[in-house]
Amino acid sequence: MFIQTEQTPNPETLKFIPGEVVLDSGTANFTSLEEAAVSPLASRLLELEGVGGVFLGHDFIAVTREDAVEWDFLKPSVLGHIMEHYTSGQPIMAMSASDVAEDNSDDSPVVTQIKELLETRVRPAVAQDGGDIVFHSFDEEGTVYLRMQGACSGCPSSTATLKYGIQNLLTHYIPEVKNVEAV
Repeated sequence: MFIQTEQTPNPETLKFIPGEVVLDSGTANFTSLEEAAVSPLASRLLELEGVGGVFLGHDFIAVTREDAVEWDFLKPSVLGHIMEHYTSGQPIMAMSASDVAEDNSDDSPVVTQIKELLETRVRPAVAQDGGDIVFHSFDEEGTVYLRMQGACSGCPSSTATLKYGIQNLLTHYIPEVKNVEAV
């Protein structure tokens, strides 16, 4: 197995590409061993000293390091742990995405439209950089709250992405949207 690595706009996060599907659908973000209990791969990576977060996408694994650790020391361990996981035959996730799917039945037409634009226009673009942006909420003043995950969380350019990219897109297509904020 050959695992490629790519830098992301966030210098704290590297993207590891195993050449195989990681998640069939959706994404998963883990910042603690407790959260990662549903993912044997994420648990294995978070046990490494210096790993602060693991984000699983369709065909990549984004790993965020803690500040005090250099990639020169951490990267070989991460590569080894990913390879060990794939050769072990364990699943990436103990539960499928459908087991934890969110209920959208109570969404207003505006929220449905926001989620659709995020799904079709925003998420594919940020996934290329090793991250994800997930809808959190929409309030009556017109503010959309989004959760940044993977390489997007803590990225120096995430504020610009939110304000000049996503906010402009949403306000252009949905007049009820006035502002976009990170959670």
